[in-house]
Order: sequence, then structure tokens, then C-alpha cells
Amino acid sequence: MKALIAMSGGVDSSVAAYLTQQAGYECAGCTMKLYDNSDAGLSNGKTCCSLTDLEDARAVAERLGMPYFVFNYTEEFREKVIGRFVAAYEAGITPNPCIDCNHFLKFDALLERALLSGYDKLVSGHYARIRREGDCYHLLKGLDPGKDQSYVLYSLSQGQLAHMLFPLGELSKEEVRALARKQGLVNAAKPDSQDICFVPEGDYARVIELHRGRPAEPGDFVDENGKVLGRHRGLIHYTIGQRRGLGLSLPASLYVLRLDTENNQVILGPEEALFSKQARVKEVNWISGHAPKEPLLAQVKIRYRQAAAEARLMPQDEGHVLIEFSQAQRAITPGQAAVFYQGEEVLGGGTIQ
Repeated sequence: MKALIAMSGGVDSSVAAYLTQQAGYECAGCTMKLYDNSDAGLSNGKTCCSLTDLEDARAVAERLGMPYFVFNYTEEFREKVIGRFVAAYEAGITPNPCIDCNHFLKFDALLERALLSGYDKLVSGHYARIRREGDCYHLLKGLDPGKDQSYVLYSLSQGQLAHMLFPLGELSKEEVRALARKQGLVNAAKPDSQDICFVPEGDYARVIELHRGRPAEPGDFVDENGKVLGRHRGLIHYTIGQRRGLGLSLPASLYVLRLDTENNQVILGPEEALFSKQARVKEVNWISGHAPKEPLLAQVKIRYRQAAAEARLMPQDEGHVLIEFSQAQRAITPGQAAVFYQGEEVLGGGTIQ
């Protein structure tokens, strides 16, 4: 059996490569080159973090004695990840580009390339598990609750899961680093990346303006009755639920409730106005391949680092789902993912409307 390891240059994918090799697979490593300095707004004289990561991945592959390849996906990434990221902010919604990257590139384009090249499995360093029962594959949370990454994997299909391996699903981060140190891997102590890869230092507004070719247009902050409270710097600088960084002097704390793209207004209001018991979800993927015909009870996460909340899922027309939460949720944000769980299993998920 042959396995292609998607290597980011971090410790997780490096240990995934080692464990796959130890499991008896004939392995090769690869890194997806996703963006250039210009895409991230960096000067050509500055070393892009992706180049450092590539060097680390190559060093690990050499240490493990496996072939290593670099595949150029910059055009696809610019169109399907950065382009969607920019368009979402222009439409007043908050996207999750890591989910788009998994969906369109790693588990679509790269998996297809692996299979066409004769590999049986594509391996990733995500903290999640796959369980097979007969002909059905189930996606499960990683055992380490602090590292579980199943939230960003909800778009996987049965066909994709059949060719995926997640070797870290039953390990903790501490165990992964210990394995890396024991094997002498160059990135054993490398810190985890905290930023979106093409948004250096978290300045996403600058990257959006770079790709739009123009600065964000200022407009008005208004309250729920339309009263003007001040001027904002452009809609792309704000997200639902935000309180800090508004630049206003107000007698009471106000929060971003909505972004009105038609009138270029940021609507502010009290925190209690952020809570809702309902959400509508589009572009829903059911990992089983079959949408339920009846409502079902589940737990739903509306953010990566947020605990799942009890809810009732009600299938709608056109593959949409209406979520009714048992308790009102704060700042349900259009563009973010709502992911459905039953216990440790991921049922699927979609994009909040």
C-alpha cells in the first residue's frame, strides 16, 4: 500500500508521516505551494513563511528517507480560497478559508492527484479519526479535546474518507511532540501557526484591500433605529459580535449586530440583541451521503473553538437545514460553518446564511 503525506512543515504532519511509515505504507511526502509573497502583501525581499515551512517539510522527509514533492496550486488557491475570502467580506459575511482550502484543494485536488499517481491513501496531520463499519465510513472527533479538528473536516464525503488517513486522531499534542523529539525531527518544538496562512500577522483587511485594488469605503455606524453614531473605516474591518476597536465614545457598550452592505452601514446594539435560537444553513454536506428525511437531535458548533450546543436539525428544501437551538446562541455569524455532531461523530455541516 502506498501513501502520500500532505506535509505543511509543522510537527503534526511530520509525525503523521512517521506513523504512516511505521504502519507499513510505502510513503512519499508532498507540500502544496499555495501562495506567493504578492498574495499575502509581502515584499519579494522578505522570506515568506511558506518557504520556511517547505524547507522544514523537505528536511523531515529526508530524515525519514521518503521521496518529497512540491505541487504548485497557487492559481487554484488564489481563485477558490483567497477569491472566496475576499468576495465574502465584500458581501458582509465572515468566511472560513481553512475549510475552503480543505474542501477545494487538499481533499479534492490533492487527493485526486494522489489517486491518479497510484497512491492508495492521502495522509493528513489533522486531529480526527475515521471508523469504518461495513461499507460506511464515519468521521469522529480527535480524542484530545483541546486539539480536535473535526470541525474543519465536515465537508468530507464517503469516497474521500475511503482514501484518507488521520494518524494523530488518538494522540495528544504532547505525545506528538514527544514522538517528534524521539525521532529527531527538525520541527519538534516548532510553534503551531495561529494565523490564516496568507494573512500575515492577522491583518486580513490589508490583504482584502490588496486583492480588491482599492481601500475599504468608510460609512456610518448606526443603531437599530437608524440613528447615526459615528463613522466606520469600512465594513471589512468588523465582524458580528465585535465590541472592541470601534473607535467610538458611547455611554454604554454596543456591539456589531449586522453589516448592511447595501447602505454601507454597521448596525450596533446591546449584547442581548446578538442572541438567537435559530440559524439557517446552506451548502450542507452529510458525511453519510444521505440527508435525513425527518428532524433529528444533535449538537452543533458554530465556531471552531466553541462548545457544541444542543439543537434540533430540520431539513429544508434545496438541501438547506434549519437549526433550532435549545438555548439561544451568541453572535451566529453568516459565512461561518455550523457543524453537526452526535456524540463523538460528525454528521456533517454547512455554511450559516
